[in-house]
Amino acid sequence: MLLFGSTVTVAISRVRAALPVRRAGAPATRGGARYGPVAARPTKEPMKPDEPTWTPPPKDTAQPPAELRRILRLFRPYRGRLAVVGLLVGASSLVSVASPFLLREILDTALPQGRTGLLTLLALGMILTAVMNSVFGVLQTLISTTVGQRVMHDLRTAVYAQLQRMPLAFFTRTRTGEVQSRIANDIGGMQATVTSTATSLVSNLTAVIATVVAMLALDWRLTVVSLLLLPVFVWISRRVGRERKKITTQRQKQMAAMAATVTESLSVSGILLGRTMGRSDSLTKGFAEESERLVDLEVRASMAGRWRMSTIGIVMAAMPAVIYWAAGMALQSGGPAVSIGTLVAFVSLQQGLFRPAVSLLSTGVQMQTSLALFQRIFEYLDLTVEITEPENPVHLDEVRGEVRFENVDFSYDEKSGPTLSGVDVTVPAGAGLAVVGPTGSGKSTLSYLVPRLYDVTGGRVTLDGVDVRDLDFDTLARAIGVVSQETYLFHASVAENLRFAKPDATDEEIEAAARAAQIHDHIASLPDGYDTLVGERGYRFSGGEKQRLAIARTILRDPPVLILDEATSALDTRTEFAVQEAIDALSAGRTTITIAHRLSTVRDADQIVVLDGGRTAERGTHEELLQQDGRYAALVRRDSELTPVGG
Repeated sequence: MLLFGSTVTVAISRVRAALPVRRAGAPATRGGARYGPVAARPTKEPMKPDEPTWTPPPKDTAQPPAELRRILRLFRPYRGRLAVVGLLVGASSLVSVASPFLLREILDTALPQGRTGLLTLLALGMILTAVMNSVFGVLQTLISTTVGQRVMHDLRTAVYAQLQRMPLAFFTRTRTGEVQSRIANDIGGMQATVTSTATSLVSNLTAVIATVVAMLALDWRLTVVSLLLLPVFVWISRRVGRERKKITTQRQKQMAAMAATVTESLSVSGILLGRTMGRSDSLTKGFAEESERLVDLEVRASMAGRWRMSTIGIVMAAMPAVIYWAAGMALQSGGPAVSIGTLVAFVSLQQGLFRPAVSLLSTGVQMQTSLALFQRIFEYLDLTVEITEPENPVHLDEVRGEVRFENVDFSYDEKSGPTLSGVDVTVPAGAGLAVVGPTGSGKSTLSYLVPRLYDVTGGRVTLDGVDVRDLDFDTLARAIGVVSQETYLFHASVAENLRFAKPDATDEEIEAAARAAQIHDHIASLPDGYDTLVGERGYRFSGGEKQRLAIARTILRDPPVLILDEATSALDTRTEFAVQEAIDALSAGRTTITIAHRLSTVRDADQIVVLDGGRTAERGTHEELLQQDGRYAALVRRDSELTPVGG
């Protein structure tokens, strides 16, 4: 069986074909449009109990036919295989209805006339139909499951790729467990629908049609009696489907809430916080309450419409008795007699109709239930990607590193007012800029604008004279390195964490970067050296060691522009000194923008800018600003009054 390629590009293109996509370089990326009705600041806000942390942006609610068409478009790349499945289904249905006719000939002709040769041929024919049905069924399952899993792969990859392109505002307002639940629970929950429902729908529909035609050929009057209640059954199944769809939506939201609770409370940080605050029991109680709500929803989802569907099953099972009664009553009233062979063949067909008919009704219910899951997935796929490459991006082979902030304005949302206003700063290539100021003055926000973690709402930021919004993402990634206060390390080896910056780095390059960051000796002293697992979020290393690993990772990338966002503010004095030496080695010959709270780390900067309320309050060198005796001098005096704590 040939498998389609699983590259991200192919997967995204398949799914995006079913999605409305904003054109790259749309005006929203220039005009400062922000995610959703209210964009978030890049800081975590305290979560309130029972309050949703993210709500999809308002959009037109798709009607079920439109949703179904959109779902069907996901299968478009596999229409060749689905056509083969259709042929197998048709052949299987035709073979299935042949068996009752063979049975009628056995009862009405071969046995009464004692024709053993004909009896043998008819019996072999019935065996052959059973074998052919089994072969067709296996092939259908193989092809349909393969297609379904490829569609699942496309959906998972497309959602992940979409999330990778979302702005920081989305992640600061969305719980990690919610995101994980969409990818794992929602897409996983539709697996049965995607892998088997389409084939089941076609198979059962074909079987029902073929069986009804065969029943009409045997006796149209008995067929009418058999199908009298079918419209009632269809109406019942549709009502059950709508009910289950509503419950499924509630259940998936509850599963997302549980996933978020597990992710937050069972992480290393969550465990530390829970135990040191003495909240382990209350966290367990809260999880139990969440789980209890899920139990109720699971039971409701399982039992929704169960009695009504059972009624359909009871009526279907009783239909043979009704047919025998109808045939007998017709004979007693002087109507045409029905042969034993025809009657047995008809009941056999009717029993054959029972399974696909009930399955078809159940499939309809399952499809309506799955629509709730598809809606949640489409919510993510429909999110507007605001920071995009222009249609014709500029690629820079060589980057000198000159950075300019030209009359830059920025605000996270209209209600909170501007975070930055009229900032105008030039950082020559290879020079160092330090940005200082009180908390909330916009220091970190200014640094986020250079690598386009956010886009300006006014003015522009340029790299070597080119607006960063006009550059391709590859140029930005190669040109700009960021070392932040909160170092993120993967649960992998030291070498794998460093190679994240440069996958093809040699062992010698990794060791050279670690030496420059003054962390090599410590790594070499570990039993497993560079193969040492760093632990969840790097908890096997101290804060200073993690920071130096982050610096080594950035050195390995060798970016011409370096952004240091409070890289040493959380460290003690002794550790800060060691990390600062590594930062000095990293900064040599690079354009460096340092966001600092401790002014001891920026005294040697070529230029210092003091931000206050999002505006440039002062600028100059360390000595020049001290002579002005303004805000910077006051910050220096504040620092001098603080007693450093070593350790």
